[in-house]
Amino acid sequence: MGNARLQSVHIHPVKAFRSLPLREVVVEPWGPAGDRRWMLVDDRGKVVTQRGRPHLALATAELLHGGGVRLSAPGTRPLTVPVPRGVGTVPVRLFRDKVEVVPADGEAAHAWCSALLGADVRLVHLDDPATRRPVDPRYGRPGESVSLADGFPLLLTTTASLDALNSLIARGGHAAEGPVLMNRFRPNLVVSGTEPWAEDGWSRIAVGEVSFRVAKPCGRCVVTTTDQDTARRGAEPLHSLGRHRRVDGGLVFGQNLVPLARGTVRVGDPVRILDRPGPTG
Repeated sequence: MGNARLQSVHIHPVKAFRSLPLREVVVEPWGPAGDRRWMLVDDRGKVVTQRGRPHLALATAELLHGGGVRLSAPGTRPLTVPVPRGVGTVPVRLFRDKVEVVPADGEAAHAWCSALLGADVRLVHLDDPATRRPVDPRYGRPGESVSLADGFPLLLTTTASLDALNSLIARGGHAAEGPVLMNRFRPNLVVSGTEPWAEDGWSRIAVGEVSFRVAKPCGRCVVTTTDQDTARRGAEPLHSLGRHRRVDGGLVFGQNLVPLARGTVRVGDPVRILDRPGPTG
């Protein structure tokens, strides 16, 4: 573990769009700066993700100064969308959570996203991540909040665990689908230099100058079966996770993190274990 390093950093300015690699990022209490502050909702106000729309894997959102985004996708003209100002909030549904968000100004962004998916969708922005959405109280602590991520401020994965998973895929019934790439798991922090599945035994870690609480393993869904370069789906890695990484009824890969302080993490930062879970029983 002494050689563990932060290999890569990723944010997703629009939830469900392609990941954006960075050399460094400021970690805020609710997640990396600029990560998942925008998302799409359908005509009923429910979140739209790659679960139902794998084609979103091909869309890119470049984060702009001030929090706006520049949207692009194959066959479309790029569109710049500023952070909405002076617009009231509307309630939307993000899985089990009701969240107040702000619609993008005007109709251009909504029209662009609707044309991309061939369905009536709207682009919305999380204006105040400090107050709008608390972390699941089953795993969070009072005052902890989260952006428009699935449930926690950050997701960490390790290269050693991906290598181990790809070895399982190679020995299984869908070997032709492997190896799968890390971008299918949509992490924020990717760590190298560990043993496979070492992250299962962490409860508090430091990445460079920032410490994190390890909240829980990350349950995986159909999005991981989506090739992020083609939007095509297969059986892996869920098939192999189901055989080898089933925990409490879920298929797990990676760990959800909650920051314990603000700070900047950078590619190459050392990763240290500060605490491990105590004995139970």
